Amino acid sequence: MDTKNTLLGPVETGERIKSLDIMRGFVLCGILLMNINGFGLANAYSDPTIAGGYEGYNLYTWVVTSMFFEGTMRGLFSLLFGVGMFILLDRLDKRDAGIQGADIYFRRLTWLLLFGVLHAYLLIWSGEILFNYALMGFLVYSFRRFTPKKLIITALVLFSIGSCWNFMEYKGKVGLLAKVEEAKRLSAEGKTLDFETKEAKKEWEKVLEYRSPESIQYYNESMRKGYFDVVAFNAPIVMEWKTYGPYRYDCWDILPMMLLGIALFKLNILLGAKSFRFYLTMVIVGYSIGLTVNYFETMNIINQNFSYISFFETNPTYDVGRVTVSLGHIGMIMIFSKLHILNWLKYAISCVGKMALTNYLTHSLICMIVFTGAGFGLFGKLERYELLYVVFSIWVFQLIISPVWMKYFHYGPAEWLWRRLSYLQIPPFKKSENVENTLP
Repeated sequence: MDTKNTLLGPVETGERIKSLDIMRGFVLCGILLMNINGFGLANAYSDPTIAGGYEGYNLYTWVVTSMFFEGTMRGLFSLLFGVGMFILLDRLDKRDAGIQGADIYFRRLTWLLLFGVLHAYLLIWSGEILFNYALMGFLVYSFRRFTPKKLIITALVLFSIGSCWNFMEYKGKVGLLAKVEEAKRLSAEGKTLDFETKEAKKEWEKVLEYRSPESIQYYNESMRKGYFDVVAFNAPIVMEWKTYGPYRYDCWDILPMMLLGIALFKLNILLGAKSFRFYLTMVIVGYSIGLTVNYFETMNIINQNFSYISFFETNPTYDVGRVTVSLGHIGMIMIFSKLHILNWLKYAISCVGKMALTNYLTHSLICMIVFTGAGFGLFGKLERYELLYVVFSIWVFQLIISPVWMKYFHYGPAEWLWRRLSYLQIPPFKKSENVENTLP
């Protein structure tokens, strides 16, 4: 075996960073709290008035998830992905991998891109994120040697561009509604509409159709059909998000969180190496700012009775709330990791984190069986709060099965396959295997 190639192999189980695995496990569980709305409801990820209910327990569920989890779990998932790719590149650089290291990195991302495509289409999840991570990962390579200060500044610039775009979109929607009102007035007066007003009217009709009971019913029935029918129905939705999403959202959402993650890792914040006082300060400051922003955003939407414009009105401050709450989450997770309590739970969560890719894909597989016509066909039949029963069941399942799996295997099955394809080597799978050369 080529000794240099062996040294460029995947990381051993023993070399993993425990605090990152615990954090990855927490985030993987948390992201399902948001994704479940897309798995089980039509067009109601953000707006509970479209489907799933918005009163009683449904309202409480929406408020809590909007305050604590919306954008933060996706943000932390992005942050951890950036850290993982940096650790890979840093390890390869320290082994003088040169161009071979770049080959491994970009091959790894290319396979992730393919995994994302298969995940979105075949496991019927239009909200899948692997494809988007691969695209942004290609850009991360150029930032790997930035200092923490430069990384943070770059991330803030990207966040600012996204916020400006959100503000301009909000102003555009205000203009749209004004044109719609003008169209109503002119029509009532029997006057002819100009081209711009006609276009505004058409756009608004599409919005109303998207939110209409008939549209939701059609969506529900389509998702309850057989597997291949659901794949065909889901395909155009996937295509729209995977072509529109990267330049509209990912460059200002996923990429800056990746860069922020690398900065925090270089500052040793994600290693659990700072003091309890430091992490407690992160919690207090992060939650104080973030939850305050999220509270006013949430109450603004509720006070406007979930109006169409209220969601766009809150978007300009969206990143301020979600990023600072994410920092609070990091502080809380690091404190939990450092405390000598609930070690059995920490171990179970860390095992979920070690198998993050496998468990993420398993979310989609289970939800496909539960919600689509390929399984039990419950799409659109559960209220928003009832979806939490599915979430909690998946959590329990993965918290039990992941430690059992990791007792006998070095990697989850998806992680092993990804490494096999990335490094063009066969990493050890079973822990009982006697491997001649242990791959770092």
